[in-house]
Amino acid sequence: MSLDIKKLKITCIVCPLGCEIEVVLKGKNVVDVKGFTCMRGKRYAVEEATAPKRTVISVVRCKNGDLPTVSVKSDRPVPKERIRDIMKYLSEIEVEAPVEIGDVIVENILDLGVNIVATRPCKRSS
Repeated sequence: MSLDIKKLKITCIVCPLGCEIEVVLKGKNVVDVKGFTCMRGKRYAVEEATAPKRTVISVVRCKNGDLPTVSVKSDRPVPKERIRDIMKYLSEIEVEAPVEIGDVIVENILDLGVNIVATRPCKRSS
């Protein structure tokens, strides 16, 4: 096998079947995909092999709130290689209470076209 050929085994999470999919890459190009049951699974495996994404879940500090932090998440998946940068950015954020579920905490974080939204309320402390 040539050094630039790489086989990746990926367990599909699109549905409960959990297909074991093999993606063969030559450099950064997909040359073969085996083991998928549906096209959604094939697309998932190709994306996971070439450009993996994840939903970010974290907390940010909440000033004058009934809780010290408020939980947040990205409103869509972000490139996996940018998660560390996002977490660093969020560690420096402090919001002012009150915060409601769905409030946009950071709009277009790191110019990725992704918003960070609150997933828990934080009431203003009296």
